[in-house]
Amino acid sequence: MEEYNKIIESINVRFLRSRATKVIQPLTVLNYYDVSNTLILLLKGEIYFGEEKTKLNEGDLLFVPGGKPAAICFGSKFSAQLTNEDLLTQRDKHLVTLKSLDKIDGHETVFCFISFETKVFDSVNFFASLDIPFFSITEYPVLASVVHETVIEDLSNNAGKNRVIGLNTDRSVIEIVRYILTKNLFVEKLATNSTYFKDPRLLDIFAYIKNHLGGDLSNKMLANVANVSEDYVGQYFKMLTGINPQDYIEYQRMEMAVDLLRTTKKSIREIGIDVGYKDTAYFCRRFKMMFGIPAGKMRRRESLMNV
Repeated sequence: MEEYNKIIESINVRFLRSRATKVIQPLTVLNYYDVSNTLILLLKGEIYFGEEKTKLNEGDLLFVPGGKPAAICFGSKFSAQLTNEDLLTQRDKHLVTLKSLDKIDGHETVFCFISFETKVFDSVNFFASLDIPFFSITEYPVLASVVHETVIEDLSNNAGKNRVIGLNTDRSVIEIVRYILTKNLFVEKLATNSTYFKDPRLLDIFAYIKNHLGGDLSNKMLANVANVSEDYVGQYFKMLTGINPQDYIEYQRMEMAVDLLRTTKKSIREIGIDVGYKDTAYFCRRFKMMFGIPAGKMRRRESLMNV
């Protein structure tokens, strides 16, 4: 258990947003996707998830790790099917944002969610590094209560609300890990993480990549950082993490691109250059291939999510 405590202590958590939502017209999002982690709490009504359309019970949660697409039905499993891109233009037909959770009546589906980052040593996306699928968290009222309280706090004007939200988001991540351990889910992957997060050469590579996303991140450069041969560095990285370094680098670059779209007014060209793509057209193609929507529409989505 001490190893898992070390993993938890190494995770840096950052709250991004929350929202309370009512479904006014049922819909199925075929490929819900985000670079951040999403924790959905069903308050009332129906939510189904996955290819088999497994039903989520009221009071239970659905956890969607960053980088993992999920099929989610809101309101009915027999509903209009939309892609993530479709949802940008049709959201108002299906969903309405609530300004309070004081009264929930009627027969519509109501859910809330929090979205957050989890980075190990401020560089590695923790849940993405586990390579785990989205999954339900059932009969776990402690976590449901924390998520519910976080959303209510975010809707309020209470003094110190940002501090409370930060503490609750930390608690949410801890409870997710506790649930994984209690239910014996993905334990082998957790154990693998505890091993490679202790390798100093790998940590040097992670840190270098984080600080040089706009520069040269060839295997030759990474080999110099880790003091291993260029021929070996790719094998070494994949042996410890399960992915090759260039795939990891592209994900980190795209994750940073989404953050820049969310937090700056830089042009798509400028953002592409900032994250290491001199060819804007190529950057746009790779971005759409990874997220299913163009960078410009991703920016529009992020602005809508923050309204």
